[in-house]
Amino acid sequence: MGAIAAAREIGSTGPVKAPMAACATGIWSIAQAVELIQTGQCQRAIAGAVEAPITPLTLTGFNQMGALAKTGCYPFDRGREGFVLGEGGALFVLESADLAALRGAQIYGRVLGFGLTNDACYVNAPDLGGKSAIAAVNQCLKRSNLSAVDLDFIHAHGTATELNDKHEALLIQKLFDRGVAVSSTKGATGHTLGASGALGVAFCLMSIKAQILPPCAGLKQPEFELDFVRCVRSGEVRNAVCLSFGFGGQNAAIALAQYR
Repeated sequence: MGAIAAAREIGSTGPVKAPMAACATGIWSIAQAVELIQTGQCQRAIAGAVEAPITPLTLTGFNQMGALAKTGCYPFDRGREGFVLGEGGALFVLESADLAALRGAQIYGRVLGFGLTNDACYVNAPDLGGKSAIAAVNQCLKRSNLSAVDLDFIHAHGTATELNDKHEALLIQKLFDRGVAVSSTKGATGHTLGASGALGVAFCLMSIKAQILPPCAGLKQPEFELDFVRCVRSGEVRNAVCLSFGFGGQNAAIALAQYR
């Protein structure tokens, strides 16, 4: 109903979709918009995700699970405690390059491709074997015509929970070059759940546009051997990948690049 209300508010008469994939929802939404444009069903689409989870019920549920931090969110840190809930969202206008150029739009970047899979393994924990998550990343790279060494920046899901960070770090170590920059911005924004993938895409596009890498806020003692962005730094960012992993084994990856 929220998506339908938003479409009515702006006068849209196109198709309305509301995918739900837990914390991978934002990337799923953008991926569906890309498919609508690529298949000719739409010329332009608005896609993204929003979440306002700071409610007594949500706080109680995550607290009972032991997922909430007591002092702060420290992704990939040895002393990480869990996540801090955040509220927010990000929305994007997606269209073909020709249509964007025709209306003189400010272009932040290109969507190269995406990968979407599901572990079908556990309700609230990732499959530490990582087979399905690896398949999502490989699917994304194949569709994007990229190899792992072509990437300059990985925006990690990085929730600061014990299992997610371990699972994600192992995946990055297995698939990517050790020199690729890695950051999770949840130490600054909190975990916005379904909106987190859309926020990650926004950070990637801003990094590509400004050629600046956002820091992994709160990281003091990394537990994993990766090139974490500890402080804001300049660097060449041509291609970036945003990762999202949600409850129920939802895995999503999307590749973004400079528009030339």
